[in-house]
Amino acid sequence: MSDDSDRILAALARLEDPLGRGDLVAAGRVSVPRLKDGAASLILEVSGLSAGQRAELERRIRAALIGEPGIAEVRIAMTAEKAERVIIAVGSGKGGVGKSTVAANLAIALARAGRRIGLVDADIYGPSQPRIMGNESRPEMADKQIVPVVAHGVRMLSIGQLVEAGKAIAWRGPMAASALGQLVDGDWGDCEMLIVDLPPGTGDIQLSLIQKWKPAGAVIVSTPQDLALIDATRAIDLFRKMDVSVLGLIENMSGYACPHCGEISDPFGSGGAQAAAKVMSIPFLGRVPLTLNIRRSSDAGTPPAAGEGEESKIFAALAQRLLQELAAKP
Repeated sequence: MSDDSDRILAALARLEDPLGRGDLVAAGRVSVPRLKDGAASLILEVSGLSAGQRAELERRIRAALIGEPGIAEVRIAMTAEKAERVIIAVGSGKGGVGKSTVAANLAIALARAGRRIGLVDADIYGPSQPRIMGNESRPEMADKQIVPVVAHGVRMLSIGQLVEAGKAIAWRGPMAASALGQLVDGDWGDCEMLIVDLPPGTGDIQLSLIQKWKPAGAVIVSTPQDLALIDATRAIDLFRKMDVSVLGLIENMSGYACPHCGEISDPFGSGGAQAAAKVMSIPFLGRVPLTLNIRRSSDAGTPPAAGEGEESKIFAALAQRLLQELAAKP
């Protein structure tokens, strides 16, 4: 290697890697540095970096090199490995079963388990994740991609962040599918898993997601009563017909503990989802009780999975069961 190349590497070794892996040279970010006719050129490996991190790193490199003797211009070619990102769809056969609340808390629990998680609010006509996750700020654009906002350790995108609050979203199927594409293809950086909160039912959004991005698996949320389970069966049938593994069924609003006497009642029935999972030969991931705290914390933008209470432990257990089923998937 030439003296000029050594000098360039020495200057870059004084810069820290954005992901905390030592300096840029030790992290393997820089290769083929050259200096010719006053122009320093190098290849920069940017895998795992968001668009904002890439832009900031490029700025730092230019600032570090332009001050070196003999360097009047800096040329940087960026390269990155394509990330293998797993998509998990969270669906339900009907609305009102708490699917979005479960999806948000599941995403947070997975993040707390050490996974790099993104949350896509694909419920285009009724987006609720900005409220549940407590971050309704508008995301920025970088290199023609939407940059997710961060809430409770999870990166998140929702159409609710891009339209005026309370405004009806009256879009036909192609427009909704286009909006879904902007969310799923956002700048997710090094996220290894996307939790996609689908709208209820079996419509255009579900078909678009499956056909274009093919989830690694689906989680179905249902309440225990027969009507919800009938609709949940339809959602399960759609995923099976489209060759998407159903990783499991979650029974939400399963049992209500009276805050005064502690007695457990079952306003929506009990055990129906577990029995249905057995009949359909799919895993039963667990139950989430009907509690006032889950409702209040969701409305306040502080999902219980982000805390330390009993509900947090419930979602942590669901996250572990999901990871087990995902790991066991052929």
